[in-house]
Amino acid sequence: MRATFHLKTLTVAIAAFSVASAASAAGLDRSGQDVTAFLQDGLYAEAVYTYIDGDVSGHDNAYIGPDKKAYEQGKKIDDIAESYDFFRYGVKADINDTFSVGILYDEPFGAAADYSGDNNFVARGDLDASVNAISGGKASSAADAGLKIGQLTAGATQAGAAAANFAAQAQTATTPQAAAGFAEQAQAAQTQAQTLAGQAQSLGAAVAAARAEAATTGEGTNVEVRTESVTGILGMKLGENKNFQVYGGPVMQQVQADVALRGIAYGPATGYTTHISSDQDYGWLAGVSYSKPEIALLAALTYRSEIDHSLNIDETYPLVAALGGDPVQGNKIDITTPKSVNFDFQTGVNQTTLATAKVRWVPWTDFAIVPPLYNEVSKRSTGDDKGLPLVSYDEDQWLVELGLAKRLSPALAVTGTVGWDSGAGDPVTSLGPIEGYYSAGLGAKYNLTENWAVSAGGKYLWFGDAQGQIPTKTIVSDFDSNDGYALGVKVSYQAK
Repeated sequence: MRATFHLKTLTVAIAAFSVASAASAAGLDRSGQDVTAFLQDGLYAEAVYTYIDGDVSGHDNAYIGPDKKAYEQGKKIDDIAESYDFFRYGVKADINDTFSVGILYDEPFGAAADYSGDNNFVARGDLDASVNAISGGKASSAADAGLKIGQLTAGATQAGAAAANFAAQAQTATTPQAAAGFAEQAQAAQTQAQTLAGQAQSLGAAVAAARAEAATTGEGTNVEVRTESVTGILGMKLGENKNFQVYGGPVMQQVQADVALRGIAYGPATGYTTHISSDQDYGWLAGVSYSKPEIALLAALTYRSEIDHSLNIDETYPLVAALGGDPVQGNKIDITTPKSVNFDFQTGVNQTTLATAKVRWVPWTDFAIVPPLYNEVSKRSTGDDKGLPLVSYDEDQWLVELGLAKRLSPALAVTGTVGWDSGAGDPVTSLGPIEGYYSAGLGAKYNLTENWAVSAGGKYLWFGDAQGQIPTKTIVSDFDSNDGYALGVKVSYQAK
């Protein structure tokens, strides 16, 4: 005979799983975009507070040279991970036994990193050392760069003159063979002139960037990204026993960001600063769920769409002044926050035990932040019309979390969870050098009354080792043996 686990006896065992489960390290993922508040029975409301702190430290790259993948352990980078906190709210109500409505608030994506100390991500003001590092060892000092720029410019001028001379001789040649020979020499000389001029411009850019770095002495690289999201949901239950439910609704999202690149790690981009103003745009959510209350079974699959934002952006790029442009520009930037798929599952194991599982997928390979001025300048190094993004990722994120809850008394239950986050690639952006994590968590829920409950939980995170890279794919840092923790508290009300 099949066991029946009445949901009422298991209610208290649905403990603090979602309290501290929001600590996704891949890409800019934060809250995990949980929708389980809408899947609760009857009238339900919750308020959740989460605090996350990590120790993310490592070393910069002491290697100076042309090999982008080469790494030599450099100076110590102290903890760059700023602690952060956020709230999540949810309210759900049944209109009748078929239709339900709900509204959810969370802060789905974000970043907070701040470099300090004596390393390549902090402007140090040593002009000659900066010229040497930013030029990749092509000039040992500002004076050496000036001398070489003069030599390269003179060589380019001579090669240009030779190209013009060969071209003139091709025009006056008496035979087709002679004309072709002079034309070939003219082309070779012109190519040499362009190469030498490019090398001179590159050294000039290194000097200009080094001077910009000196102007921001003591400032460190930092980034802060914030988002807020409000989701409205309408659900409809189907089937003879109302076991199936389809649900969906609109999503309103706001995004803002600030980024400052400092230190010789960023080469000519040192001194770059951008502010992306807050903007509000819209997407949608859709899902389907199946429940079997007699065994406390609930399974839900939820899809969230991409959301396209067009935001005002202010950029300051000191190098642009040396290139003859305006180093301070205002423009528009298009950012698309990624779609996602969440799968949530729970089932009763026995009268007092509940098992849960959560799987999340986010395609971070589709995401990029491409500031217009930064991108335009980067085309000089890429030599194409695509340029480079400021932030991008090489892999998609997978998150898996398993849990078990045990009711210890009519009012008290405890939970345990283990989890794995794949991260979004290694190497990864130097603004968030973590390759996912493993986690273990504990939580508890206490029913204050028949309707009110309080939950609390904590999770320990073992961050994956990762090398930091800048948009040119040059390795600039190495981070290993890092960890962190997440703490959360939830107050909930439920009337069935």
